[in-house]
Amino acid sequence: MAGRKKREAFEEHSYWQSYSDMMAALLLIFILIIAITLAIYRQKTTDLEQTQRELDAASLELENARIDLENYRLEIEASKTELEDSLAKLQDAYAQAALTQEELAAAYLEIDNARAELAATRDELADIVGIRTDIIGELQSRFNNSAMTVDPQNGSITFSSDVLFEYGSATLTELSQQTLREIIPMYLGVLLQDSYRDYIAEIIIEGHTDTAGSYQTNMELSSNRARSVARFCLDPRNGLNEAEIAQLEEVLTVNGRSYSDPVYQEGSTEINMAGSRRVEIKFRLKEDEMIQRISEILAQEVPGETDQGADQAQ
Repeated sequence: MAGRKKREAFEEHSYWQSYSDMMAALLLIFILIIAITLAIYRQKTTDLEQTQRELDAASLELENARIDLENYRLEIEASKTELEDSLAKLQDAYAQAALTQEELAAAYLEIDNARAELAATRDELADIVGIRTDIIGELQSRFNNSAMTVDPQNGSITFSSDVLFEYGSATLTELSQQTLREIIPMYLGVLLQDSYRDYIAEIIIEGHTDTAGSYQTNMELSSNRARSVARFCLDPRNGLNEAEIAQLEEVLTVNGRSYSDPVYQEGSTEINMAGSRRVEIKFRLKEDEMIQRISEILAQEVPGETDQGADQAQ
């Protein structure tokens, strides 16, 4: 009997213990559920806030885009207005144009003629580009073994008046005539040869003096000396044949320069008196005339261009 009571008491105690454990387990599960729910809630709240921020940023970008679009629309409308104004002005310009078809054709013909003339002049000038260099090169080659020096810039040669004449005289000395007979045919022979003859515009003989005496006296002396050399060159006994003399007469110019172009001591402003007393022989090519002609053509108004410019200005 006592054993049965003891077993019943133990069984009753075991029942309440199991119930307590079950409730504790349920409570723990409930707490876990609440914790998980709170964690999920917090995560959802965080995600929702992030989404809200992104949505706000997107809304701001959308608003900015809307503003930009509105600005673009306004700019397009302004451009459209300007285009309409320009079109109206262009229509007015066309309406004000007074040229008939015949006048316009005549203007184009004049322009074509002017262009053709310019092209022909340009081609002619192109034909003689480099001729000066060729002439100077051949002159230097001819005088390579001579005491006479050819100026590498302009191809001129210079004779000292002290070598050609007595002081104050315009008569060539016998010794100077021998020198000229050697030099003149070589120099003029190059300029008058067939390959260069048509390009030579002028062969110039210039007399120069020092600054002693009056300008007028020196002008007369320099002119007489230049003429003496010119007469020597034109004398068939001095090296040139009749054909060359005839060609020389067509292009020869004789000048007296007095003391207007003195020679100075090297590196100084002091005049070199002996060096200033000289006779120069040089040449001028037709390219100088061609350049002048081209300048004149370019300076002319091309027919039609002025009227068109006036219409555009209106």
